[in-house]
Amino acid sequence: MSHFPARAVVDLAAIRGNVSALAAHAPAAQVMAVVKADAYGHGLLPSAKAAVAGGATWLGAAQVGEALELRRLGVAGPRILTWLYAPGAPLQDAIEADIDLTVSARWALDEVADAARAVGQTARVQLKVDTGLSRNGLTPADLTALLPLARRLEAEGVIDVVGLWSHLAAADEPTHPSMKRQGEVFAEALQVVEAAGVRLEVRHLASSAATLTSPGTHFDLVRPGIAVYGLSPVPQLGGPEDFGLVPAMTVEAELANVKRVEKGSGVSYSHLYVTERDTVLGLVPLGYGDGVPRHASGTQNHPGAPVRVGTRTVGVAGRVCMDQVILDLGHDATEQAGDRVELFGTGADGGPTAEDWARAAGTISYEIVTRLGARVPRVYVDSEEGS
Repeated sequence: MSHFPARAVVDLAAIRGNVSALAAHAPAAQVMAVVKADAYGHGLLPSAKAAVAGGATWLGAAQVGEALELRRLGVAGPRILTWLYAPGAPLQDAIEADIDLTVSARWALDEVADAARAVGQTARVQLKVDTGLSRNGLTPADLTALLPLARRLEAEGVIDVVGLWSHLAAADEPTHPSMKRQGEVFAEALQVVEAAGVRLEVRHLASSAATLTSPGTHFDLVRPGIAVYGLSPVPQLGGPEDFGLVPAMTVEAELANVKRVEKGSGVSYSHLYVTERDTVLGLVPLGYGDGVPRHASGTQNHPGAPVRVGTRTVGVAGRVCMDQVILDLGHDATEQAGDRVELFGTGADGGPTAEDWARAAGTISYEIVTRLGARVPRVYVDSEEGS
């Protein structure tokens, strides 16, 4: 799309700095920057390069296709781990691209082995154990049952088991009882794997929240995701600034229309919002078709998500539409069509943040940035270079 009246401005310096700050929180571990879901909406390749420049030695891509895209685009230096695929995935391509493949089930090990034999190359495998999230991963019993086959395949030179990892269910609640239990299950799994003769390169358990708040989970590698992009995974414990992070994305738009309406005017679908006085309305050309959550709508008694207009903040007025939202700019507003508004950004100037939008929509900041639509252009700047 050659023209669009809004954009997501992504500061690559913020991503670099965030990775550096995360490394300081886990000084004995390597950092894997997770770049799944188009780098949480920030753009896969630019974000990956910035993360590596900030000190990440690993990249994490959930989908095999994402991992292959990184290699295709020339990201050759860091190791890449992928973990989410169904039968029939292009595992041969992944092995040839030197991508670590996670095995979370017996069928996956069989397919990795077949792919490795087909290309005549040893596959790097990381075993994922389900320690209590009940999502992907081998149960401890399945892990024990799988190890003899894994060791035979290693002896044949078909695979090399290089890692063991898991995912925490409540890392954003450091005192949650599941944290202790999952740590114990992971420790037991490590003992089982090592007793079977596997020599691991990396053991990892910590995502963003645990990287920042639970040093006992750091092991050899930490896997921050949302924190790489400057958002706090534990907003109830502290904002980005409390952990040395800076939000990397600012979403801004130009007002597409500005008009004065009378008191009692219904605004947007269903008239959930009715003006209480003569006022000025501003039209922002972004909507749920661009990832703006419909739950960010504003009603008569409940302001919608905050938007920065000049030096003041106003809430979304009325229901979020597919392509637009409306702001009540106030009786004395002087804005005109073409003036810039900011949906969310760093918050450094008191403006709204992705966390503010998450609270307004009853969700988490992860969803706010990740769901931003593809038709919204990503514009990359580097605040350290002034560009």
